[in-house]
Order: sequence, then structure tokens, then C-alpha cells
Amino acid sequence: MIRMLLQWLLNAVALLLVARYVPGFVISDWGSALIAVIVIGLFNATFGLLLKVITLPLGVLTFGLFFLVINAVILWFSSKFVPGFRVETFKAALLGALALAVLHLLFGFLFPKPKRRDEWVQG
Repeated sequence: MIRMLLQWLLNAVALLLVARYVPGFVISDWGSALIAVIVIGLFNATFGLLLKVITLPLGVLTFGLFFLVINAVILWFSSKFVPGFRVETFKAALLGALALAVLHLLFGFLFPKPKRRDEWVQG
């Protein structure tokens, strides 16, 4: 439970960082970032998964780069439902998806998942 809350907060921080450095990617405040993370997660788990399965051959042909386009579409689509979160252009969505992928990779190195449940309970 604590790990899930930490991941939620880190994803909100990542969104705020992207909003700071990517022009056209706007988040007004912390609350909007926290809500946006939930909406993006829900859309990614449903529509994103479906789109990735349907376009799997294209993803393989492009060595996975097409999945960045799908993530950009999910970001753009999510911004339509969250007040205070706005993605103005597709270029901003694509750069935002790329920046978020890099930040999630970095967070994965900084906060690795425990290998066993015993380690998580103790540490």
C-alpha cells in the first residue's frame, strides 16, 4: 500500500516536471497532477492496453517506438477529462510521453522493486 502511494506521488512529480520543461504541456497544481495520474493510469490500463495489442505488429516493426505514439494519444485524451491538465499539441504530447518514459526509467533505478515480500516487510 505504501509503495503504491509512493508510486502515485512520484508519477505526479514526473508530470509536474514534464509540465515545467515541455512547452504546451500544462498542469496547474498538485491536485490536478494527482488526478491526472489516476486518469492516465485508468486510460492506459484500458484503452492503452487495447491499442497496444491491436498495433503490436507495428510496434515490433518500429522497435517499440510506436508505443510512444500510443502513450502520447493517452496523455492527450486524458487531458480532455482532467481540469487543470492541458496538452495543447500532439508534439507536446509526444515530447511529454518521451520525457515521462525517461523519468519512469530513472525512478525505477532509484526505487527498485523488492525481490521478495520478506524484504518489503522488513525494509
